[in-house]
Amino acid sequence: MIRPLLMAACLLAAAPAFAQSSGEPARDPTRTEVWTPVPAVVATPVGGAPSDAIVLFDGKDTSAWESEQGGRVPWTVADGAMTVVPGSKGIRTTQKFCDVQLHVEWRTPTQTQGFDGQHRGNSGIFLQEVYELQVLDSYNNPTYPNGQAASLYKQAIPLVNASRAPGQWQAYDIIWKAPRFSAGGGLTSPARITVLHNGVLVQDDTVLSGKTEYIGAPSYAPHDCAPIYLQEHDSKVSYRNIWVRAL
Repeated sequence: MIRPLLMAACLLAAAPAFAQSSGEPARDPTRTEVWTPVPAVVATPVGGAPSDAIVLFDGKDTSAWESEQGGRVPWTVADGAMTVVPGSKGIRTTQKFCDVQLHVEWRTPTQTQGFDGQHRGNSGIFLQEVYELQVLDSYNNPTYPNGQAASLYKQAIPLVNASRAPGQWQAYDIIWKAPRFSAGGGLTSPARITVLHNGVLVQDDTVLSGKTEYIGAPSYAPHDCAPIYLQEHDSKVSYRNIWVRAL
């Protein structure tokens, strides 16, 4: 009796396979296959920008930027990096952006003696010119948490402090969703941001309450797409390998 029982068990186990191959529509795997649209191919070279990205700074060319006052970039360029000249004002892209994926590498000065808190390696990346992702030397450098590196300045504390030591290159990978406004100027959807700092998630789909303010509460005013702005804040912070993908 062992052999017939074994055969019966095998037939029962194979029943779903027989039903699938019998042409039963509900069991047809092709019914859940979607063949269009086919995603575009994007090349992703190691250490380089994706093939569909706009390269904003490649270590040499500053033509994608201008002074915040207009005219040529007032910062120095050497050894593949662009470095803030204290007192020279910030710079902004000549192109305007709304929703973006943005990659920025930055480095704070090694000279830290006599500097602490907000005076150590301070700069900032402003999305649409008015929403600041803080750049700061936050390696063993206490300050108010909503003003440390990877904070949305005075709005959102980073989930963790992923800072490297001064003089080391660091990276932000940013997904930015611009705010939306109605035809009448009312806010219909606030700005949102996700940030990885040195590969670590530090802002997780964070909702902004408005533009960055040094004093007072943030609020929104209607605006369109705008440049990406890098802040000059009295410190020789360097930038390199900056690229952006419009979303």
